[in-house]
Formats: sequence, structure tokens, C-alpha cells
Amino acid sequence: MKTVLITGANKSIGFEAARQLLAKGYYVYLGSRDLKNGEEAVAELKSEGLTNVEPLQIDVSNLESITKAREVMGTKLDSLDVLINNAGISGGFPQNALTMDTDIAREVFATNFFGVIDVTKAFLDLLKKSDEPRIVNVTSGLGSLTLHSDPSWKYYPYKSAAYGPSKSALNAYTIVLAYELKDTAFKVNAVDPGYTKTDFNHHNGPGTVEDAAARLVKYATIGADGPTGGFFSDDNNPETGVSPW
Repeated sequence: MKTVLITGANKSIGFEAARQLLAKGYYVYLGSRDLKNGEEAVAELKSEGLTNVEPLQIDVSNLESITKAREVMGTKLDSLDVLINNAGISGGFPQNALTMDTDIAREVFATNFFGVIDVTKAFLDLLKKSDEPRIVNVTSGLGSLTLHSDPSWKYYPYKSAAYGPSKSALNAYTIVLAYELKDTAFKVNAVDPGYTKTDFNHHNGPGTVEDAAARLVKYATIGADGPTGGFFSDDNNPETGVSPW
């Protein structure tokens, strides 16, 4: 049975991704900053008959928490097949370049960028023991510098001085990570779940969590002939699914 760790999975898109992967026969470690929230999410999934799941307390902005989570995982398994770096924060809006408190930017980057690096490094040894390791970094169309420079883009006015740049940095990290793992069985991709109605954005957006999660699951389960080092977004390019950087 293949295993997957999803950070920030106690609700919204991460939770639905857990549900869909469980339905595909994966064993899910449901990452949650607050253990109680994780336990409640697991209980809900088990009530649906999806039993191959357990909570894992992990705060991706806290290195001590990441280290402890890795130690716990090490007592449960010898290898990890999939890591979905889903946990993220917005930092609140608006985020104006000239007036935003830089402490907000630091907080956003601590979770959305540095957290991904720390989690990936902590679990890389377990992933290397998988025959088909997959890493999905959950990004956003708002991280595309190309689209943000195009006045005709539908989300062109949606500028943010912390959240968007944190995802741009995540995209850049994904490129480097995929390059460094290019001669291995790893597949590493940045995936935009789309503008989805969740707690994250006060339930704005046209997308559903089911469709958003399916995009993550698609790249978490790709075969050996699948892409690596890409930025994928059905929202920005529904025809090809490939987003410009």
C-alpha cells in the first residue's frame, strides 16, 4: 500500500485530497498543526469508511515540530511514496507593497516557502526509499510572474506583496528541487488547485474543493512517464494545464 503525507490536511483542499487518495487505496498521514483538528478530520474520514488514515501533528513553520513529526513517522514506516506540501497561509489582505508590515511577509514566507523546504528536507530520506516518489508543491496562479505582468489576465488586479511572492519563490524552489532530482525516480511539480471557495479566501471563488483536490491527486499519482519540474494550472490554462512561470 502506497503512503502519503499531506500537510495542512485537516480541512478544505488538503482534506479532500486525503479523501480522494484514500479512495484510491493510499494510506494517508493527515498533517495538521493542531492535533485535535487532525483527529477530528480523521474521525470524519473513518465515519465514511475510509480507515487507512491517521493524524500527524506538524506545524510547517516550526522546525522542532517538523523534526518531531519526522521522528514519529520513522516509527511507523520505512518509506514514504508521496509528499504533498499543502499547508499555507495568506497573511490577510490587502497586502500593499508600500504599506505592508514586513513581519506579515516573514510570517507568510515562513509557512509557504521555508516550511516547504524544511518539510521536504526532513522527509526526503523516506521518499528516496520509495520506488516512485512524488512531491507536489501546492502553489497558486498568483505566483506566476508572467501572468501578473499581463494586463489581460483575468486575475491581473489581484496583487499581493507577500502571498503571491511566497508562491513565486515556491515555484522557483520547485524548479531547483526537480533539477537536483532529475536523474532519479522522483517527480516534483508545482500545482495550482485554482481559485477555490474555501475558508482560506472567505469562501470566494468559482472552484470546488473536489476539483481542486483532484488536480493535486493527479500529480501525486502520475506514472514514470509523467512530467517533473512543471507548473500546472487548469485554472490558468484549461487546454494544456500548463501555467507560465
